Amino acid sequence: MQKSTPRSEFWAGVRAEIPIVMGVLPFGLIFGSLGVLGGMPPLIVFAMSSIVFAGSAQFIGTAMINAAAPILSIWTTTFFVNARHMLYSATMGPKSQHLSLGWRLLLSYLLTDEAFVVTALHYDNDDPEDLEHKHWFWLGAGLTLWSQWQLSTAVGVLFGSQLPPSWGLDFTLALTFIGMIFVSLKGRPMWAATLSAGAVAVAANGLPYRLGLMLAAITGIAVGLLLELQAEKQQEAA
Repeated sequence: MQKSTPRSEFWAGVRAEIPIVMGVLPFGLIFGSLGVLGGMPPLIVFAMSSIVFAGSAQFIGTAMINAAAPILSIWTTTFFVNARHMLYSATMGPKSQHLSLGWRLLLSYLLTDEAFVVTALHYDNDDPEDLEHKHWFWLGAGLTLWSQWQLSTAVGVLFGSQLPPSWGLDFTLALTFIGMIFVSLKGRPMWAATLSAGAVAVAANGLPYRLGLMLAAITGIAVGLLLELQAEKQQEAA
C-alpha cells in the first residue's frame, strides 16, 4: 500500500468534498439572495458567510433578524441549532490531539456538516493509528467547502434576485442534508436522534421565531446521548 503524503491526503479531501459541494452550491446562492432582499447590507451578508460559516445558523439568524426577533431569541436559537457541532468535535477531537494549537483552531473552524461526513468516514475507513497526514484530508475537504460557500454567497448577493422562483433551489438544500445524514447514520442512537429530531421539527413547525428547530435540535441531541450512555452501561455490565 502506497504511503500517504500531505499532498495526496489534501487532494483526496478535495475530491471527496466536490460531489457534496455541487449539492450545497444552491444553498449559498439562496442565502446571499435572501440576505440582501431581506434588507441586510451586502458586507454583513458576506461577513456572516466568512465568520459564522454555518449555513443553517445563517439562514435562521437572517430570518429572525429580518423579523425583528429579540436578540436573546436569535442567540439562543442559533446556539442550539449549531449544538450538533459539539458532537462533531467530540468525535474528531481525540483524533487531532497530536496537532499544534494552530492546526486544531483552523480545523475546528472548517468542521462543518459536509466536511465532517467525509472526514469522519475517511478516518474510520483507514488505519486509526495512522494519523500522521490525515489532517491534510480534513483541510482539503474543509477548504473546498469554504471556498464554494464564499463564492456562492457572493453570486447570490450580486445576482440572486434575478434567479427565477420556479427553479425551486431551496429544495436542493433538503436533498443535500438528507443524503449526508443517511450516509453517516450508524447504530440505534444515531437513527433515534435523527428520527426524533425530524418528528419534533415537523410537529413544532408552527412555533414563532423558528423555535421548532431549536426544540428539534435539543430533542435529537438528548435522545442520541441518552441511548449512547445506555449502550455504554450495557457494555460495562456485560
